[in-house]
Amino acid sequence: MSKMTLTTEGDRFIVVERRFSAPPETIYNAHVEPQLVQKWLLGPDGWTMPVCICEARPGGRIRYEWSNGKAGFFLTGEFVDLKPHSRIVHVERMHLPDPTPDNRVETTFDPDGPGTLMRMHMTLPDAETRSRMLAHDIGRGMEASYVRLEGML
Repeated sequence: MSKMTLTTEGDRFIVVERRFSAPPETIYNAHVEPQLVQKWLLGPDGWTMPVCICEARPGGRIRYEWSNGKAGFFLTGEFVDLKPHSRIVHVERMHLPDPTPDNRVETTFDPDGPGTLMRMHMTLPDAETRSRMLAHDIGRGMEASYVRLEGML
C-alpha cells in the first residue's frame, strides 16, 4: 500500500511508519503469531527464519533466528505489554554476534481508512547505539519484510 518511512527524533529514537491495506487486527496478528512472523519477517530475499519463538504475553520470550545458508544472526527479547489489535511494547537485542544494548520498541496499529497505519517507536540507550543500528541499513531489510507481509494479505 505504501512505502515505509524511517525518521529519527532527538539522538536516541527511530520512528518507522507504514500503511497497510488490511485492518489493524490482521497486521497486529502478523506481528504476534509465530507461524505468520516466520513467513514475512525475513529481510531481503534469500533469508529464512528457522527459529521463531514469539510468546505474545507480558513477560513472554522472543527469539528470532535468521539464516541465508552462509551466515546468520539472531534477536532475543521480551514482551512488556500488549493491547490486542492496537499496541505491542517489547524489548529486543540483536546478536551480531555480541548482543546490542536493549532497544525498547512500541508499535501501534491504528485504523486508517480501510487499512492500518503502523507506527513503531524505537528507544535506544544512546546516540552511538542508534548510529550503529542505522549503519546496518535496517530500513532496507524492514521494508523488504513489510512488502512481503503486504503480499500475504
